[in-house]
Amino acid sequence: MGAERVTPSPLEVWAGVECTINRVGDRYFNQLERNGHATRLSDLDLFASLGISAIRYPVLWEEIAPRGLEQANWAATDARLNRLRELKIRPIAGLVHHGSGPSHTSLIDPAFPDQLAEYARAVAQRYPWLTDYTPVNEPLTTARFSGLYGHWYPHGTDDRTFLRALIYECRAVILAMAAIRQVNPTARLIQTEDLGTVFSTPLLAYQAEFENHRRWLSLDLLCGRVDRHHPLWGYIRQAGIAEAEVTWFLDHPCPPDIVGINRYLTSDRFLDERLDRYPDHTHGGNGRQRYADVEAVRVCQDGIVDAPVLLRQVWERYQLPIAVTEVHLGCTREEQLRWLQELWQAGQELQATGVEIRAITAWSLLGAYDWNSLLTRSDDHYEPGVFDIRSPFPRSTALAQMVQHLAQGQTYQHPLLQVPGWWRRADRLIYPPVQCGSIPRATSGSSQPTPAPLLITGATGTLGRAFARLCELRGIPYRLLHRQEMDITRPESVAEALNELRPWAVINTAGYVRVDEAEREPQLCRQINTEGAAILAAACVERQLGLVTFSSDLVFDGRGLEPYVESSDISPLNVYGHSKASAERWVLQIHPCALVIRTSAFFGPWDDYNFLSIVLKTLTAGRTFSAAADAIVSPTYVPDLVNATLDLLIDGECGIWHLANQGAIAWADLARSVAHLARLDPAQIEARPTLEFGWLATRPSYSVLSSERGILLPPLEQAIDRYLRERS
Repeated sequence: MGAERVTPSPLEVWAGVECTINRVGDRYFNQLERNGHATRLSDLDLFASLGISAIRYPVLWEEIAPRGLEQANWAATDARLNRLRELKIRPIAGLVHHGSGPSHTSLIDPAFPDQLAEYARAVAQRYPWLTDYTPVNEPLTTARFSGLYGHWYPHGTDDRTFLRALIYECRAVILAMAAIRQVNPTARLIQTEDLGTVFSTPLLAYQAEFENHRRWLSLDLLCGRVDRHHPLWGYIRQAGIAEAEVTWFLDHPCPPDIVGINRYLTSDRFLDERLDRYPDHTHGGNGRQRYADVEAVRVCQDGIVDAPVLLRQVWERYQLPIAVTEVHLGCTREEQLRWLQELWQAGQELQATGVEIRAITAWSLLGAYDWNSLLTRSDDHYEPGVFDIRSPFPRSTALAQMVQHLAQGQTYQHPLLQVPGWWRRADRLIYPPVQCGSIPRATSGSSQPTPAPLLITGATGTLGRAFARLCELRGIPYRLLHRQEMDITRPESVAEALNELRPWAVINTAGYVRVDEAEREPQLCRQINTEGAAILAAACVERQLGLVTFSSDLVFDGRGLEPYVESSDISPLNVYGHSKASAERWVLQIHPCALVIRTSAFFGPWDDYNFLSIVLKTLTAGRTFSAAADAIVSPTYVPDLVNATLDLLIDGECGIWHLANQGAIAWADLARSVAHLARLDPAQIEARPTLEFGWLATRPSYSVLSSERGILLPPLEQAIDRYLRERS
C-alpha cells in the first residue's frame, strides 16, 4: 500500500495589532498610543469575538524597558497577556517592531544583539508559557528604511549601514531565540518579512536581479545560506562587512519555525530609466544610473505576481511552514475585503497542492496611522482596519464580519467580492504601461456571476451623480436611475424597478431640495422627501435590501451652543426641515436597519452649482459676492461624504449618522477662505445678515454637525484644499 496523504490542518485565522514604535531623529512614533490600544484592555475581548486562534502582539523593548531592565514596567503587558491567555488566543510576541531599540542603542550598535537577547530572556522568564516569538519584525525592510533610505533612525543612506543594521538585527534574532529557548525549549520563531518582486526595463535588469536576490537576505542569513557561493557575497564584502561576521550565521543557523510573509501591493516595484514618464518624487538611482522606482501594479501591463506564485517561491526556497502574517490594504472597504479574500483563497489553493501554509493574518485590527509617509511624519492620516477607531469605541467593520466567517470555516459572501480588486482592473495603470516580462500566474479560478448592482436614485442631482462617479472608481457595479425609471412616490414604480434590477442595496439621493420653494409647495416637498422615502423603505425591507437615505442639518432649530450629534433633539424651522425629520422617523420605523445620513452644505469638485463654485466663478468675473455672516454651518465635501457613506453601507451600519467635515464656519467666512486659497481677493466678499437676503424659509443660525458615533470625515481645511486641486 502507498503512503497515505496527510490532510492538512484547516487554514487558521490570525490577526495583529499595528504596533510600530519607530524613531525619527530623537522622536519616537508610537502606534499603540495613536490607536488608543495602550489604554484599552477591553480591545482584547473585541479581538476574541472574531474567533482568531493567534495574535501578533507587542511585547516591545522600547515600551517596557526604555531605561533598562532594572526599571522595566511590565504591568500593562502582564494584564494584556494574561487576558489573552484567558481568552485562549495564542500571542506571537513581538519584541522590536520597526524600532531601533531604546535610546541608548541602535540598529548599528554592536551591543544591540546581546542587549535584545537579554531583554528576550527576561520576557521568557516572566511569561514561560509563551511559545511563539518574533524578536525583530521585518528585519530587511527595517534595515532598508533605517540604513539605506534614511527614513528612520539612524538615518543611514549607504550599503554599509544597511548591511550593518541587517546583520545586527538577524544576529539579535538568533541570540534572542537562544535565550528564550534556554527558558522554554519549545519556543518557536515566527519570522516575518515583507516580500515583493522587482521588475525593470532591459537596461536595468541587473538592478532588478540584484534586488530580487536581496529580498531574501534576512531569511537566507537566518537559515545559514549566505556563504561564498551566495549571489550577494561579493556585495556584502565590498560594503565592508567582515567575512567572520557573515560566516557566523553558517555556524549559528536559526531557521524560522514558520516563515511569516507580509504581503503588500506596494512591495512589487518597477525600475525605469525614462525619468520623464514619472513624477519627481519617484526618481532615484544606484550611483551608476538614475531611474524611477514605482509601484509595479501601476505600470505593468500584465499585472504583478499572484500571491500563490510568490508564496510558492518561499516554499520551494526554504521548505519551511509558511504563514501570511500581514494582510492589509489602505483602501476603501470593499477593496480591503477583496484583498483579504484573495490571500485567503491563495492559502487554500496552496494547501490543496501540498504547500505547508498555516495561517492568514488580518492586519491591522485597529488600523494604522501615517504609513502613507512611511511613518516619517505625524499627519493623522488614518487607515481603518478590522475595527475603526474613529468612534468612541472601536467599531466593527465588514472586515470583522469576514474574519469571523473565515475563523468559523464559513465562506463570507458579499456581492462586491464578485468584482476584482483595483489591482486587477485596467484603471490601476497611472503611468504609460509596459510589458514587465513573463509574469507567472496562479491557476485561474472559475468565472464569477454578474454581481448585483447598487441602485442609486436621483440621476439629475449632484449627490446621485457623485455616487455614480465614485462607484465607477471603486469598482462597485451600480445603476443610476432617473425618475422616469423609478418614481419613489409610486409604490408600483419602485416595485417594478427593484424586481427587475435586483440590487443588493439602494441609495436614495432623490429629493425635493429647494428650501425656499418648499414654503410654497409643502405638499409636493412632503410627497417626495417623506412619503417617497417611506415607500422606498417599505419596498427594501420587504426584499431584505440595504437602504441609505439622506437628511439634513435643517432638522435642528439652531438654538444650541454646541454641535449637534445624532441624539440631539430635532426641531425644524421650515417645511423642508419638517419633511426630512418626518422621513427619518418613517424610514427607521419601517426599516430599522436603514442608514440615514444627516449632512450639511455639501460642495464638490464636479458641479458648478455648489456654494464654493459659485463664489469662485463670481470673484473670477470681478463681481462682488454676498454671503451670510451670521449662519454657522459645517460644510461637507461631497467625495468624502460619498466614500464614507459607501463604507458604512458595506459595514452594515444602521440608524442615523452625521457626516460632515470637521469644522464650523459662517458662510461669509467660508467664501473668504476659499477666495484666499484660490488667490482671489477676499475683499470682494460682502458679509451680510441673514435677514437681508429675504429668504422665505427660516434657517437656523447655528447648524453645526458633529457625531457621537464616529468622526469619519477629515477637517474642513483639508477638504477645501482638495476641492481646489480636484475640481474639474
